[in-house]
Formats: sequence, structure tokens, C-alpha cells
Amino acid sequence: MRYSQRENISSDRSHGTQETDRPDRRLAQPFSGWSHARMTSSIDRFVEESGLEDYDKYIRRGAFLAQSKAAFAVGRERPDDLTLKDDERVYIDLESSPRRIDKFNQPWRLYALVGICSLGAAVQGWDETAVNGAQIYYEKALNIHGSPEILGLVNSAPYLCCAFACWLNYPLNRLLDRRGVIFLTCLISSITCLGQAFPQTWQQLFVARFLLGFGIGPKSATIPIYAAECAPANIRGALVMMWQMWTAFGIMCGYIAGVVLAGVRDGSRSDICDEKFGNLLTSRCSLNWRLMLASPMILPLFVVAYVYALPESPRWLLMKARKGNKQKYEEAFQALCKLRHTKLQAGRDLFLIHHLLEGEDEIMKQQQPFLELFTIGRNRRALFASVITMFLQQFCGVNVTAYYSNTILVQDANYQPRNALLISMGFGIINFLFAIPAIWTIDSFGRRNLLLFTFPFMALFQVIMVIAFSQREESIEQKVLVIVGMYLFGVAYSPGEGPVPFVYSAESMPLYNRDWGMGIVTSVLWFWNFFISITWPKFKHAFGVAGAFGWYAAWCATGWFLILFFVPETKDLTLEQLDQVFEGSTRSHVEHGIKQVKWFVGRYIMRRRDATKPVFLETDDSGVKYDYRGVGDAMPYEEAKD
Repeated sequence: MRYSQRENISSDRSHGTQETDRPDRRLAQPFSGWSHARMTSSIDRFVEESGLEDYDKYIRRGAFLAQSKAAFAVGRERPDDLTLKDDERVYIDLESSPRRIDKFNQPWRLYALVGICSLGAAVQGWDETAVNGAQIYYEKALNIHGSPEILGLVNSAPYLCCAFACWLNYPLNRLLDRRGVIFLTCLISSITCLGQAFPQTWQQLFVARFLLGFGIGPKSATIPIYAAECAPANIRGALVMMWQMWTAFGIMCGYIAGVVLAGVRDGSRSDICDEKFGNLLTSRCSLNWRLMLASPMILPLFVVAYVYALPESPRWLLMKARKGNKQKYEEAFQALCKLRHTKLQAGRDLFLIHHLLEGEDEIMKQQQPFLELFTIGRNRRALFASVITMFLQQFCGVNVTAYYSNTILVQDANYQPRNALLISMGFGIINFLFAIPAIWTIDSFGRRNLLLFTFPFMALFQVIMVIAFSQREESIEQKVLVIVGMYLFGVAYSPGEGPVPFVYSAESMPLYNRDWGMGIVTSVLWFWNFFISITWPKFKHAFGVAGAFGWYAAWCATGWFLILFFVPETKDLTLEQLDQVFEGSTRSHVEHGIKQVKWFVGRYIMRRRDATKPVFLETDDSGVKYDYRGVGDAMPYEEAKD
């Protein structure tokens, strides 16, 4: 059945005001349909409430810019106080420039903020691979060689803590603000990493590593939110993904530290390192693994030193201001002035954030954000899709390599410890370098497309590992296959399942319950991280290395179908369009995935050039949403959904 575009537009207009008055639509369609008088009244009220009369002209012009960029179109008549200055127009035009590189033209203070957040992320990755190299030596020193359960428990201790500690994110942020949480958790990370250098028993090492989780869990939930709240919308995706990219940088640093420190009193001299006399625990024999475990303490100290030189989250300051602390209004504006090129952009974002917070407050009064993650279909589907991406980040098997590559290479591929450390370092370098292209592809190629493209290759390269470890006799071919499979898996993982989960989770859930949603999905991530870490030694012992890698190869294949059917694309979609996507039934998402497979087979295998690519959600010039069924006739989205 065909529907006329004119009828659909008139229908939209007939109930548009009702829709925009709904609290949840205020978050998705800010200022949509507002008259000039209504905008002026709202601006006057905000300036009076905030006491920002000295910045009235920036806030007033910024508010109209937030409503529509067309308000400042060249040639359009307007009052003198609503015109753009030349430098303001330059930076406003850069925001919508067709050249992708232009969106990275941002103030240096914003990049300093991103750099500090990145260092906070890197300590997590550094710790993961620091223990990877250290366990080759402390297994014997702590007398846990041949005890896979104890080794798994010690290695997984921080992530067991993180599964619960990330729930402290909410009260800690209320008490300490964003910067305070980052300062405290980085300080804890540095102290506990240093504490890992002194244990004399595995129980003491377990306690030190468990306490490290208090420095990782809340930080992993706070830093992405802090970066997202400070970043402008046109670069937010690229900046939020920095968490995972710089985690990969920390992984690389941990491997490099393992290589550099491996030869520092490693216990190889029998005249001074005698296991019968307990000398393996002395600094003369075991200094190398102690330095490896302590090495991640360096990066968080830089964060501790400089985080308070950065502006606080403007959104967080406005939340404080709305609760009665009026001085925070000016602090929020000054913070935005440091993070934007012009005061006009700062005034625009200040008024927009204030408006969104008003909408969130109304929703909080009328609804229960936490429960609605599970009871409302739109929120439940977004949460489910985010949980899938977080779960697969662990069950694709990447952290088996991150935590145990050296042990696997030494015990199962018969490499010497020094060579194993060098090979693992190569994996760390690949993991970081191939995450860099995602800065561009995550916003151009798309989140879902990156996952669908890389997961088949991840499964294939895990199979190469299976083939390598299935060979009964040691050979040069086996050793080469192990390295090839490990490195190619890193190439496939780094631009896809590495950076996508945190970006996807941060943007797919509605603003008013995003904190709760991020807490849940981050907890899921750390729980399965702990599960992988603690079970691998026993799992390898029970099924063999080949069988264990086969298990994760099967999950990579299964993950491709989960993404195809249950993880919609979120690239380049506004909040309103995200609502439209996730309001679609799960059945419609599954059907769309099947149509995509049919189209791909028809276009690239059967070579049918007339095959029409199915699109789940499309927007034409008039703003009307359509659900394209791939059959030629376009139907309005709301009608198609029914």
C-alpha cells in the first residue's frame, strides 16, 4: 500500500506539538516547533534563574542557534544582536563541514582532556599484560605452578572486584564529581600496582590485585561519560572510543615492559636462587616479575597530577546548579568556553544542556529510569543490544591472549620465555595500531557494519590457532601458525569489537537512564572478563588448547548472528532516530537482518546488480521516516512498525 508524502507530513504536523510536549520527546527533539516568543521567554527565564546576565548575548544567540542553524543563514534578516561575527561563522561552518577532518579542529584544552582520560584508560590495559608476562616467573616463586585454579583466581582478582565496584560509580560521582572519581580511582590504581611488587604468598598477591579493581571499575564507567559530556556532538563518537583505543595502548605498554624487565634478576642463577631454601622470593631472584606488576603505576600518576587542571563536566556542573548551587552556572559556562572555540558555541551548548536536564527531571518525576530499562521495549532492546556487544568482547577470546599468551607460548608452543615475551609484544603493538583506523571508520563505515565485517575473520583466525595446537608433534610450521593466528586475530579485533561496545552502549540508551544503563553493561563486561580469566587455566587443562580456542571460534561465529539480528546500527542517528530504531519490534530487526543476508548473497555472490539494499530506517529531505522493506514501495515508519 502506498502513502502520500504530503498526507504523512500533514499528519505529523497535526500532532507535532503534542509530541514535542512529551518529556521524552524534549530530549529527542529540543525546541522543535517552538515559536520565537516561546524561545525568548525560555531564554529570559534561564538567564534570570542562572544569574548570567553578563553573558546574555552569547546565551541568547546560542539558544536560537541550538533551535536551528537556519536562524543565522546568510541573507536572512534578523536583529543586529542576533548576527554572527566572522570568526563565529567560521567555527559554526566547521561543525557541518563535508570534510571529515574539519570536525577534529577543536580547542587544545579538549584534546588535553582526552589525553588525560586516555592515560586513565591505559592503566587497565597495562595491568592486563603486565600480569601476562609476570606469571611466567611468579608461578614458580609463589609455588602455584601446576595449580590452574589458583593461577586463574590471582589473575582474575581485579575483574572480580570490578564486577561489583563499578556499581560504586553512581554514589562516588554524587560525592566527588567526575574529576574527583577519576583522581581517586587513578590514585588507588597507582598504589595497588605498587603493592603488587611486595607479596610473599599468592594470597597476598590476590589481595593486592583485588584492591586494584576499586581503581579500575568506577573509572571505566566514569571516564567515557566524562569525555562524552565534554565533547561536542560532531566528534563525540570518536572521542568516546578513545577509552578502548588507549586500553590497547596500555596493553602494548605492558608487553613492552615485560620484554624490557624480563632479564632483571629472573632467578636463572642457581648459585643464588635455590628453591629449596626459599630464595626465589628474594629481590635477588624475583625482581623482574615484581617490577612488571608495579610498572602500571606510572600512567595514573600523570592523571592524578593534571586532572584538576581540566574543566569539570559542564553537564555535571549544571546538574549541581539546578539543585541550588547557583555559582555552578557560571562555572559551567566557563568550562564550555574552554572546551569550545567561541563563547557563542558555549552559550548554545549551555542552554541546550539545561533544556535537556529539565526534560530529564520531568521524566524522573513521572517514571522510574532503572526499571524502565527492562519494562519499556525501546529501552530493553537498546540494553540487550549493548549487553550483546559487551559480552562478545569477552567471549570472542581476546583476553585469553591478553592474559595468558606468554604462558600458552611457553607451555604449549615450547617457546623460550624471552621469545614468548617478544611475540606477545608484537600482538600488543598490532592491537594498538589497528585500533587507530576506527577513529575514522566508526563514524563512516558504522558500528554494526564494523562488527559484521570483522567477526567472520576473528572466527577464521581462531580456527588457525586450533589447527596449530592440534598438531601432535612440535614443528616450525606449528610455531608459525600460532604467531599468524594470534597476530591476524588482533588485526581483525582491534578496529571492530575492540572500540565499538563502549561507544554503542553510551549512545544507544536514552539520556535519562544512560547512567544506569552504562552501570549495568559495564558490570556485565567485567563479570565476563573475570569469568574468562579465572576459567582459562582449568578450561585449557580439561579440553586442551586446541579445544579451548575452538570454543571461542564458535562464539565468534555465533556472535555474528547475534549482531545481525539484535544489534541495530546507530551511526549518524539523532536521538529521535535512535528512538525510532529501537522502538521497532525485535521481529522487525530479525527480518531486516535476513533481508541483508539475501541482498548480500544476491549482489556479491549471484552477481545480481538490480538487488536493492534493504535499509531499516531512512530520512528524506522532509524529515519523514521510512522503513524500506526492499520491495520497491516505501511505507511510513510508524505504519510499517504496526
